[in-house]
Amino acid sequence: QAQVEESGGGLVQFGGSLRLSCVTSGNTMRYYPIGWFRQAPGKEREAVSCIQRDGSTYSADSVKGRFTISRDNDKSTVYLQMNDLKPEDTAIYFCGAPKPPLPLGAMPCRRESFKTWGRGTQVTVSS
Repeated sequence: QAQVEESGGGLVQFGGSLRLSCVTSGNTMRYYPIGWFRQAPGKEREAVSCIQRDGSTYSADSVKGRFTISRDNDKSTVYLQMNDLKPEDTAIYFCGAPKPPLPLGAMPCRRESFKTWGRGTQVTVSS
């Protein structure tokens, strides 16, 4: 069964940086659209950034200019580079992958688009 696994979280100070990794399993999942989402205590899981099969990306307004999503298909890995971190970025970060059939066009960067989730990685930003 295809899976995703997140890593790279940790405790960082205000203004610091972290790079999260999402490793996908299976020969075809490495080419799927992948989304990074986060969930803070007591809040809904929200979209952070998504990357399509063609490499095009979407980022939420709250992280634009600070977070960058990228992928290395040879390594079956999608990265989320997070710079200038703020306390409000504190959350569990999840990566998600869709299940086939995939849409012909872009995958909407919404929670309901993604069906396979990892266990998440905790990011804590201290002020």
